[in-house]
Amino acid sequence: MSNSYKYIDPDYTYTNPKSGLLRNLQDISDSDILLFVESAAVTKRLQELYENPIKVKGVGSLFAIHKLLFQDIYAWAGKKRKVEISKDGKQFFPTTHFDNAFRYIDSLIADYKAIPKNSKKHLAQKLAEILDNVNYLHPFREGNGRTQREFLRLLALEKGLTLNLNPPDNKSVYERYMKGTIEGDLVILTELIFELI
Repeated sequence: MSNSYKYIDPDYTYTNPKSGLLRNLQDISDSDILLFVESAAVTKRLQELYENPIKVKGVGSLFAIHKLLFQDIYAWAGKKRKVEISKDGKQFFPTTHFDNAFRYIDSLIADYKAIPKNSKKHLAQKLAEILDNVNYLHPFREGNGRTQREFLRLLALEKGLTLNLNPPDNKSVYERYMKGTIEGDLVILTELIFELI
């Protein structure tokens, strides 16, 4: 699986034209240092999220999670992207239609909340559908995967379920997660989530 994202950002809204790196609150211009600092900051904020979970009310909670996780690194944390993104020739959801997508994802979340706690297969199917749509939306310039995995974890938690889509000791889970999200394969995502909850 390739990692070749393309961004349409002629005005350098998010990147420093000299270094090519994302503009960041610490003015870091070395990619390795930025990766290290971002990882450490997000890990700290993830711990806070585990200790004080955000109750998911709708797609707005996705933005609250992103803001919490990335607030120490990026000024645009928790804000919808202003650039178009594609990966391997497949464009993510166009920014001009975000409002429609937000309403649709809110309806999926409402459907999920109506499913009984003990209906795990149905919950897994709906979580997979939410994940697929949030991934296609790709609302942020950076940090989409980490944010959406926490978003799903918190939705599962509201039903008394544990869901970790990024276990450090299980590479297979991450590979299946990536395959399912990149290919938009609801069968793979449903099976994975059902297995994990």
